[in-house]
Amino acid sequence: MKKLLAALLAMMMILACVVSAMADEGSEPDWTEYDALIAEIKSTTDFAEREAKMHQAEDILMDTGAIVPIYYYNDLYMQKPEVEGIYSNAYATKFFMYATNGDSDTLNLNLSSEPDKLDPALNSSVDGACLAVTAFGGLYTYDSNGELTPNYATGVEVSEDGLTYTFTMREGLKWSDGSDLTAKDFEYSWKRAAAPATAADYSYMYDGIKGYPEDLAVTASEDGATLTVELNAPCAYFLDLAAFPAFFAVPQQSVEAADGWEENPGAWALEAGFVTSGAYTLTEWTHNESMVYTKNPNYWDAENVKLEKLVFMLSADDTAIYAAYQAGDLDFIDTVPTDEIQNLKDSPEFYIVDELGTYYVAFNIKSDLFAGKTVEQAAAMRKAFSKLIDRDYIIETVGQTEQKPANAFIPEGMMDGNGGVFKENDDAYTYPVTAELEDGSESAGYYDYEVDVEGAIELLKEAGFEFDGDMLSDSTPISFEYLTNETSGHIAIAECIQQDLAAVGINMTIRTCDWNVFLNDRKAGNYDVARNGWIADFNDPINMLEMWTTDSGNNDVQFGR
Repeated sequence: MKKLLAALLAMMMILACVVSAMADEGSEPDWTEYDALIAEIKSTTDFAEREAKMHQAEDILMDTGAIVPIYYYNDLYMQKPEVEGIYSNAYATKFFMYATNGDSDTLNLNLSSEPDKLDPALNSSVDGACLAVTAFGGLYTYDSNGELTPNYATGVEVSEDGLTYTFTMREGLKWSDGSDLTAKDFEYSWKRAAAPATAADYSYMYDGIKGYPEDLAVTASEDGATLTVELNAPCAYFLDLAAFPAFFAVPQQSVEAADGWEENPGAWALEAGFVTSGAYTLTEWTHNESMVYTKNPNYWDAENVKLEKLVFMLSADDTAIYAAYQAGDLDFIDTVPTDEIQNLKDSPEFYIVDELGTYYVAFNIKSDLFAGKTVEQAAAMRKAFSKLIDRDYIIETVGQTEQKPANAFIPEGMMDGNGGVFKENDDAYTYPVTAELEDGSESAGYYDYEVDVEGAIELLKEAGFEFDGDMLSDSTPISFEYLTNETSGHIAIAECIQQDLAAVGINMTIRTCDWNVFLNDRKAGNYDVARNGWIADFNDPINMLEMWTTDSGNNDVQFGR
């Protein structure tokens, strides 16, 4: 009898655990349809069908409520009048290799605080991409007009069916240590970046190549003069990938000479002095303080690189950064304090440039915030929060550079891969809502821009919350933590959202942390709600949709995990 009771108790405990696990998963959307849809998009050769499926994918994404767009990006920076030759593209990558600074041979600048990763295959941040194009290079790159141009390749031949690319390498390429750089380095680097063991956030970008992930169809000729790539389906943006940091070459000998490189693939690039191939090489690195990049005489275009040194101040304190700029200690800065923007907008040293991306709030779908809720209730909660956020106020008081409020994840201006603009209504697709902007123009998307307190309350009631008038009842409180990095603008946006949600009694606390800690906590899902942003890597909606697949290293929301 005792054995029988013990067995029954054990079975009950197991059943309780199973029920608990099911309850925990009850609020998470089934992501198999989305994963399959992205795979179909990346394999189809029918461009009209592809566009339709991308709209379907964004519909699924937005219906979760886990992505709350705030505004569409533009970028600001300041540079001294004597600084020339710096340029950026629509994907927020800044190029410093052809800069000049009057009579000085040094450029002092700030991009961000301590970088998270300097191995271009492992980087997933904007500042890291800027450092990657400074020290490394791809087969293609972008010129000062934002156009693709050959870099380590001199050109490419594409087969008639669009499935085979053969790149011809530039002759005489060298690593910074003087050793030869050939197509074999690209073959190694691409296969390394795609391999699961490397755990690169962007490994999924290689899945259009045959044999992904373990047997990538990338082959260097015996003499290293050409690189041949075989695709699963034609890819209109493949040359953009060839210019993207995750597709840059890294030196195999250096990578595999580092202690513990198999467990920590980026171990070779954790201190100054590692081998590079670009215009500059990192020669000094005082962590959390400064980095010095020195001209690489072995760079293929070194004769056109004028500055001997780039000195980066590592800081996220925009007040200190701006003070250093005013004092003449910095020649270029990528941020200014929020309360200084209005005073600086008319300055000839203040620049605003267009970007293709979206600033948004991300919800961790595995957060305890949604414990005990159904998929529909969890989505209703998140959509309610979105209805409470005053985007226009955030833009007017924090952004201040004429950003446009966002009502979809895919940004305005992004092409559709089928000869048109994706975020526009047409005969094939109509967005659920066409909202009117303050300037009188209209914007297609998923919701109106106006704050809708009543609508938010109704959604929260659908999710099981009770109200006393317009305020949450003490019997069903909502409390969570909002994660952001330590920059005044991001903190100010968090405070705006905190105030908006408090209008119905939602208690939001704000946690700030260093940039690299922030990136890794968000990636690991160590948060409830976090500020986020995505600037496109190339001009096609798939770039902003494939990042949310289950296996993507950029799936911070934890879909399908």
